[in-house]
Amino acid sequence: MAEIINLTAESFKEKTATGTWLVDFWATWCGPCRMQGRIIDEGLEALAATGANIAKVNVDECATLAMRYNVLSIPTLMIIKDGQKVQTFVGVQQLGTLLEALK
Repeated sequence: MAEIINLTAESFKEKTATGTWLVDFWATWCGPCRMQGRIIDEGLEALAATGANIAKVNVDECATLAMRYNVLSIPTLMIIKDGQKVQTFVGVQQLGTLLEALK
């Protein structure tokens, strides 16, 4: 069963160093972030079937990490492959868009 991993400033670099990651930068008070969270939750099995790891970063708890990755608006989703950011999405993204990007 697929799971969503909560990353922190301390765990981010080590975890995302290998493999493909879809990382959702979000906050609890953000309405669009909650919408994006539902899309990810409902499509979790399909997202994981691409071989990607699915993770979340709470920008209120990890502000320095969000600043390091130039997250200026949330939700921001990033695809990271072997430690390198390869694609960024700002705003709510539909499941199909995410699946296509992870191919």
